[in-house]
Amino acid sequence: MSLNRQWTDRDLAVLWHPCTQMKDHERLPLIPIRRGEGVWLEDFDGNRYIDAVSSWWVNVFGHANPRIGQRIKEQVDQLEHVILAGFSHAPVVELSERLVKLTPAGLDRVFYADNGSSCIEVALKMSFHYWRNVGRSDKRRFVTLTNSYHGETVAAMSVGDVSLFTETYRPLLLDTLKVPSPDCFLRPDGMTWEDHSRAMFAAMEQTLAQHHHEVAAVIVEPLIQGAGGMRMYHPIYLKLLREACDRYEVHLIHDEIAVGFGRTGTLFACEQAGITPDFLCLSKALTGGYLPLAACLTTERVYQAFYDDYSTLRAFLHSHSYTGNPLACAAALATLDIFEQDRVIEANRALAARMASATAHLADHPHVGEVRQTGMALAIEMVRERAGKTPYPWQERRGLKVYEHALGRGALLRPLGSVVYLLPPYVITPEQIDLLAEIATEGIDLATREAVSVSVDVDLHPGHRDPG
Repeated sequence: MSLNRQWTDRDLAVLWHPCTQMKDHERLPLIPIRRGEGVWLEDFDGNRYIDAVSSWWVNVFGHANPRIGQRIKEQVDQLEHVILAGFSHAPVVELSERLVKLTPAGLDRVFYADNGSSCIEVALKMSFHYWRNVGRSDKRRFVTLTNSYHGETVAAMSVGDVSLFTETYRPLLLDTLKVPSPDCFLRPDGMTWEDHSRAMFAAMEQTLAQHHHEVAAVIVEPLIQGAGGMRMYHPIYLKLLREACDRYEVHLIHDEIAVGFGRTGTLFACEQAGITPDFLCLSKALTGGYLPLAACLTTERVYQAFYDDYSTLRAFLHSHSYTGNPLACAAALATLDIFEQDRVIEANRALAARMASATAHLADHPHVGEVRQTGMALAIEMVRERAGKTPYPWQERRGLKVYEHALGRGALLRPLGSVVYLLPPYVITPEQIDLLAEIATEGIDLATREAVSVSVDVDLHPGHRDPG
């Protein structure tokens, strides 16, 4: 029995994997990974896979990065963890100072959480609590975009709109206001991204005009709606939204958990609109993919609304046991060092251009509705009929065929439904990008060429946004 099989059998006897219908693994091999290096993952049988999705969008500087690893090793011998209530430590202070300096002007306070979903919960609670503290307790609802995704905890699901993740739990969710997304895949023929994004803002303007008195905040994924299929829109929407939130006295929350730290072509997506949100949520790439950590940055104005005598009960009493963990902060500091010392944003421009050129031929594919790109995120949307961008039935799981083909060719591609995407670590080479484009093309040809019968015994829901 191979080593892969031994570890797989042990795994399937005890584990329940995330975002997975476990019955799939009766036929779909689970891949146990022994080690990683750079863009490569290696299993126990010696097979290697290019990590084209940055291990769920977290790994930006490669696996087993020596600079990040060394910083963690140094920290682990000094301090592994300490409570952050009433205590502090050097890594969390240094990281906070650097995040305040790197983010748009006005974000002067940093509150830490353990992961992206928890960070969204912090921002939502903080916004709600702010309005209560300033005597506006009527402002308690949130506005979000259709097809958005903000995490898996209850409040984070409430402001999301990918039905696969939310429909089952609808009775538990908050009552939110949903506004049509500026998603440019849906724009009329001949209309530019900017014009479509401007036009779609009318619905947001109308919603805020009608409901601003009861709205605490608007939350968006700036520029790219990730789990919703890597759907993209123009920065003008963010600029218009900032102006409207100011007019209507509504907070603006930017969820940059997936798109922050260079993924969109700038360090933070909000830079492309020249704006500062009231809350900026960061995680994933913050630690280079090493350890869980999230940071919610906000303004001094928000902070001061909670600053008072304890007896007023205005304090923000949200907490996590591992808040501001020193090891995670050390990983984040090493990650920020690499961004600064290696001029990563500039280097990524050449890599993004190579991604564009390597996949340009797919724009003419008869079953590709669009090849779209924002910085180091590129998506290829498979469609049944190109002319009307008619989607494949979700039950056919076309993306799963691409996933399986890619594994056989030595690549981890994990499509979102029928959307094949490249979101690689920034240490990828041009030649490796070319190989991924070749593998993706083969997989798309295979997935769209085959006739697929729709089974009535499916295990996923409409709106499925993970492999197949």
